[in-house]
Amino acid sequence: MLHGETVQSPLPMDLPWWQPDHFIFFGVLYAVLAVLGAGLAYCALKAWMDSKDQAANH
Repeated sequence: MLHGETVQSPLPMDLPWWQPDHFIFFGVLYAVLAVLGAGLAYCALKAWMDSKDQAANH
């Protein structure tokens, strides 16, 4: 990718990480997506464990 060229794909291997604005924007974006994904996975696992425990008690 040449300097000044636009980003064609948001995948990490296609980004120009040497440009600070891309590094900050996509770094924060992927960090937020990771936190949301981890929270969603925790809630899904917790709901599955709670429903499994309630099914045994009934």
